[in-house]
Amino acid sequence: MVRRNIVVEEVRRTPVEEQEIEIVERKGLGHPDSLADGIADSVSRALCREYMESFGKVLHHNTDQVEIVGGRASPVFGGGRILNPIYVLLSGRATTTVGNELVPVNKVAIHAAKEYLRKTLRNLDVDNDVVIDSRIGQGSADLVDVFKRKLEIPLANDTSFGVSFAPLSETEKLVLETERLMNSEKFKKKFPESGEDIKVMGLRENNNITLTIANAMVSKYIPDLDHYRSVKENMREEILKLANKITNRDVEVMINTADDYERGSVYLTVIGTSAEMGDDGSVGRGNRVNGLITTNRFMSMEAAAGKNPINHVGKLYNHLSLEIAKDIAAVAEDVREVYVKLLSQIGAPIDRPKAANVQLLMNSSDSFKKVKQKCESIVDIHLSEITKISEMVINGELQTF
Repeated sequence: MVRRNIVVEEVRRTPVEEQEIEIVERKGLGHPDSLADGIADSVSRALCREYMESFGKVLHHNTDQVEIVGGRASPVFGGGRILNPIYVLLSGRATTTVGNELVPVNKVAIHAAKEYLRKTLRNLDVDNDVVIDSRIGQGSADLVDVFKRKLEIPLANDTSFGVSFAPLSETEKLVLETERLMNSEKFKKKFPESGEDIKVMGLRENNNITLTIANAMVSKYIPDLDHYRSVKENMREEILKLANKITNRDVEVMINTADDYERGSVYLTVIGTSAEMGDDGSVGRGNRVNGLITTNRFMSMEAAAGKNPINHVGKLYNHLSLEIAKDIAAVAEDVREVYVKLLSQIGAPIDRPKAANVQLLMNSSDSFKKVKQKCESIVDIHLSEITKISEMVINGELQTF
């Protein structure tokens, strides 16, 4: 029987919902940082498929270095054009040769990046509006060796930690669901003017929530300023309908607050992302694996996107801590907030972290002893089944950002 270092403890602090100020952010799918995350993960999954089809297993790689350099555009009401394309640099490390056989790593990576951009930005001409350059090189010998050791449970390739929490607060849920609504197929059919680059910033002050939303509007669908203003108001009403389903608190929605109608200065883009005009993006600067940036919670600064899903704990432990937190929150009685922290040690089996810590904020301290053992069991089961996380990531079942 595997003995794991699992510590479940009760903590006492002001619950997030009762704090006076709460700040939550989500960078939407078309935000340059999210585009970098999405490309990095798409490249990793594509390499996983290539390795499995050619060699029967996933080989060492980490494609978590993607840089997006903004282009130059000239949007105008009813049209506009791209003057200089967006530049995307793919870098990182991968297994480029197996014996005498070359692996077409850069070809696979560029194709995956193009397909991701084509799927994500509906107004982007992938062949003309973006230049993709891949400089992915061979991985370091020591980390490749750790990856290759034939064991039932992979060995951690880094000393790193993952953290997460559950459940979401009302403000967190509202921010997350607002971006999901605005980037849904149904919303885009109703509002084609709305680009995919959406950033939602939520501020709760006691019982008042303000959503400040930046949405890159697509110029070819907007003939004039009156139409622009009308669409903004109609979108605002749709978001308020969503808010009424999530919270009873007062919600104010403000879209593109830098617009100056008198000067005719509004947030127009040609293809629906600020990456077209000088806004750059990098992996790891945006959302955590739960899709949010949460200032009132513990967070890891680890860039999960693009890391290999087999033994890179920077990815695995962040995903796993989220799954553990959600499961505990769902089944443990009288638990108000759950925080999970997992720490790896390089070279150790990934199912045996150096420390697995669960912190519980209880509604009643009398209930802690009743749920402690149940929580320990949940953590133990998840760690024993950690390779399922790898499968889910490869299959695209888990969102990394």
